[in-house]
Amino acid sequence: MKYILLVISILFLLTSCSKKEQEELKISVNPWIGYTPIFYAYEKGYLKDLNIKIIPTVSLGESTDMFSLNKSNMLSGTQHEYKSLKQEFNSLIPIILIDRSYGGDMILSNRTIDELKNSKDIKVYLEIDSINNEMIRSFIKDNKLKHKHITFINKDQAQLQGFNFNKKENIVIVTYTPYDIKLKKDGFNEVASTKDIKELLVVDAIYAKKELVEKNKKRLEKFKNILDQSIKEIEDDPKKAHEITAKYLDNISIDDFKDSLDVIKWINNPSKELIIELEKIGYLKKNLI
Repeated sequence: MKYILLVISILFLLTSCSKKEQEELKISVNPWIGYTPIFYAYEKGYLKDLNIKIIPTVSLGESTDMFSLNKSNMLSGTQHEYKSLKQEFNSLIPIILIDRSYGGDMILSNRTIDELKNSKDIKVYLEIDSINNEMIRSFIKDNKLKHKHITFINKDQAQLQGFNFNKKENIVIVTYTPYDIKLKKDGFNEVASTKDIKELLVVDAIYAKKELVEKNKKRLEKFKNILDQSIKEIEDDPKKAHEITAKYLDNISIDDFKDSLDVIKWINNPSKELIIELEKIGYLKKNLI
């Protein structure tokens, strides 16, 4: 009897350790073409054995909130979200590089740049607590609009879809693909993007607290390998990738999906030059998986 109880106790301990090692990891992810590998891997079932789940959000701000409220323990985002959360969680680090925006973040307007320069009042719609803010600041500086009367209106990208803009006003919208597609159809034209704003490096990565990374290092290394493989599969068969991920990307069309892939660059295997640039903004090579 004692032997049976001992065996049961050992089995219980082994099961408990297994469950503890495979605690659920949740990553908050907003609609952005650069996060397609995460959506793809999840839908293909590649993350099931790793017990990694995604929490779809409508904006970078909501992804940040999910992490801040402990509803996710990882998030995808730009350096802006990283810097913002770093003030609250000092142990937060970038762990997996995904992509670099190369035109995927853009500024739209119902006026030309010359018309904006000659305008007295400009209304800017953007997600204020996001990389949108850095985008518009660079745009204002580059085009010498800082002396204009500019009103900033905080709206997330989902709210801007179908919003009733007063086209008589001078409007500027800071957005990113795939949200730009409908806005362009509504008559707004691109006046700048991350392809033009050379001094602004916009990168996307996955972030987590250092203690979580140390506890789940091997599992996160497998996660990185899965994302590498997912990127390759997306490149090899974008049509299939579109079928799998479109629902996460505002039901983007196949043509727009392919076009959107052209406005980012994958940096999952970064060059030495890029690593040097990234270390300048706090992305330490030693923390990257």
